[in-house]
Amino acid sequence: MCEAYNAYFGMPVGDQDKPWAPHFTCEHCKKTLEGERREPCILLSQEFGVNRLITQQNCYFCMVDPSKRRTGKNATPVTYPDIPSSIAPVPHCPELPVPTPPSEESSRSDTQEDVEDHDFSSCADEEQKPHYPNQKDLNDLIRDLGLTKSNAELLTSRLKQWNLLDESVQVTGQRKRHQVFSTFFSHQDGLCFCNNVAGLFEAIGITCNPNEWRLFIDSSCKSLKAVLLHNGNKYPSRPVAHSVHLKEEYTSVKMLLGALKYDEYGWEVIGDFKMVSFLIVKPPWRPKYPCFICLWDSRDTKAHYHRRDWPQRTEFTVGKNNVKWEPLVDPRKVLMPPLHIKLGLIKQFVRVLDKESRAFNYLQDLFPKLSEAKIKAAVFVGPQIKKIIECSEFPKKLNRKERAAWNSFVAVVRGFLGNHKDENYVQLVQTLIKNYAAMGCRMSLKIHILDAHLDKFKENMGAYSEEQGERFHQDIMNFECRYQGQYNENMMGDYIWGLIRESDLQYSRKSRKTTHF
Repeated sequence: MCEAYNAYFGMPVGDQDKPWAPHFTCEHCKKTLEGERREPCILLSQEFGVNRLITQQNCYFCMVDPSKRRTGKNATPVTYPDIPSSIAPVPHCPELPVPTPPSEESSRSDTQEDVEDHDFSSCADEEQKPHYPNQKDLNDLIRDLGLTKSNAELLTSRLKQWNLLDESVQVTGQRKRHQVFSTFFSHQDGLCFCNNVAGLFEAIGITCNPNEWRLFIDSSCKSLKAVLLHNGNKYPSRPVAHSVHLKEEYTSVKMLLGALKYDEYGWEVIGDFKMVSFLIVKPPWRPKYPCFICLWDSRDTKAHYHRRDWPQRTEFTVGKNNVKWEPLVDPRKVLMPPLHIKLGLIKQFVRVLDKESRAFNYLQDLFPKLSEAKIKAAVFVGPQIKKIIECSEFPKKLNRKERAAWNSFVAVVRGFLGNHKDENYVQLVQTLIKNYAAMGCRMSLKIHILDAHLDKFKENMGAYSEEQGERFHQDIMNFECRYQGQYNENMMGDYIWGLIRESDLQYSRKSRKTTHF
């Protein structure tokens, strides 16, 4: 608009920083001036060769106030005065003909000269040179978008055809991207595992320090996985073993640890208590002594909320106290899983709720996609628990005992099981156990661990949580769909390739994955 005004009337738009100057324009004049370059004939509809000029002498707007004009058929028309502060426009005449639209080059030069004036510097943007991504920049973009090899090759081909990439970029460079890290994996007996953990660390570019990493072992309904998680969650999770053929049993876990050379590295191990039972003890269904730290009697329900000093396990003799096989991991290397303890706490809480109460009905309305059977069994995941905690209406549906138990659960989650640890965390846990007992919750193994072995927890549970490993299940699921049953070393190498960043450029919009190597 400013450029068209200058080209038509031969003068720039000035005094825009003055309060007495108008800061808007007529819609008809705006469309006429902006259409100058598109269709020169539009200029014929502009009636004046000199626009109205306004100066700061007399107040033209105080003398002419259209808002006070009376409306109607016989109303007196508004008279626009011609005063020194507001010179009336001059129509076109032989002395003021319709101007010829300027060429593109001349308009650019005029615009560059006008930019030097601070009054209308906003009318033109600074010229920025285009950036042609090289191979490293393109690889990081493909990682951020999460593209498959075929889609990445298609994107590279289109950008190359449009001359938007550097000349050194190769279209077929994505076909063999997995080979950089696939050589560190082997496939044997249905298990794909890392055959050289130290070499993989070196290829990524970080130091292999076993004390800075913990080994997360878990299984889903489709696969058995082992992932290395960084203590402090500074780096992304790094898979070291994957199998869709092995079941969650003692022999499979033993073969997995042997393939990873666990005795050589000695990582700390974390997982749910079902997996811990395969690592240390192998109890039968509903055993009498399920705890791997002490001889807690799970069948003595009368003593659960009244006794804490249970006999400690000093030995793991096969055939005694529910020990079926020799332990695979030193019990001192096992970390407490805060996420699974959190799941166990809310599971016992929901199970005690009256299924006809307002609180239970509210949970059904809060998660309409969950079946009633799952809500009754309290089968929730981490994001769903977070949603319930942040909901302010749920505590209002509870009675006095239930509200006390819920408030203590929220206090323990925020003050102990997360990144922050309150100074009175012992009192928070004791209050939780007391309120759960008053509510009638059954003491499970997870509640017992929280009650009797509070000294076994780390100082910062958020830095040693297994939640990052649980998110790996969702990430690897996409790769399992890509490779369609070919779960081999190529899939593992391709996954680790997506965790690397090669370029140091900073972007205004970040990708979904905030941690990378």
